[in-house]
Amino acid sequence: MKDKKRAMGRGLGAILSAESKSSINNATDEGADKLVGNIMEISLEDIYPNATQPRTYFDEKALNDLAQSIKSLGVIQPITLRKDGGKFEIISGERRFRASKIAGLKSVPAYIRLVNDQELLEMALVENIQREDLDAIEVALTYQRLLEEIGLTQENLSQRVGKERSTITNSIRLLRLNPVVQDAIRSGEISAGHGRAIISLEDESLQSVLFKKITAQKLNVRQAELEVQKLKKPQKKEKKIVNLPNYLKKAEKNISDILEVKVEIKSSATGKKGKIVLDFNNEQELEQILAHIH
Repeated sequence: MKDKKRAMGRGLGAILSAESKSSINNATDEGADKLVGNIMEISLEDIYPNATQPRTYFDEKALNDLAQSIKSLGVIQPITLRKDGGKFEIISGERRFRASKIAGLKSVPAYIRLVNDQELLEMALVENIQREDLDAIEVALTYQRLLEEIGLTQENLSQRVGKERSTITNSIRLLRLNPVVQDAIRSGEISAGHGRAIISLEDESLQSVLFKKITAQKLNVRQAELEVQKLKKPQKKEKKIVNLPNYLKKAEKNISDILEVKVEIKSSATGKKGKIVLDFNNEQELEQILAHIH
């Protein structure tokens, strides 16, 4: 499936290359519909960062980690660019752009924005959602673009695409999965239902444990959900049994004989600290204890 996507990207990229010197800079220009809403392969040499990008610091280790992921899996989420003559300005995805350079890529998949293409883009994205051959990650990416780039609310989006808000929310949550799991969903190795089970675990290490178990044991979604419940259960800490020294056992018995109630002495492992617990079953027994104390 990945090869198919790459082939499609190169095809569209070729169309763009042939027309990039033309006047397709506005949504009303001829051929604009070939750009808007589609994924293109764009040369890194033709891309430049947005000078007004609010983020100015990019963690070097995080970029190198992302670069390693990109080397293995490619760019999972296309970046978004604005066409500026023959060049492209980054709207979102500068981290992926920088990491792709580190990874040695020559081009990256990207969504292209044009001047005044808001309505055209919205139409293209909504139409895209209706396709039957989209995988769950592609659907989630399209929902995210409609929310972020078009500025729709989830309520508006729900009405436009005819889906419940909860369906949209659950779909977008899949984008929080790490790239390896996202790629497994895209390739059909696991389903979106498996992905939702994995993302219900907040701990990323537990997500990894569950993903490996799903793939190794070929768990169905219901079995994966049962595994989630097991992983969410807090591990009960075994109580350390401290054997009381003889002098404390003797003290325990003496106090019990005097007060005529059950007495328990709890001691630290060293026996240097502890506490005395006095049990009483009714008010009379409590009064009896207090009478010995006064």
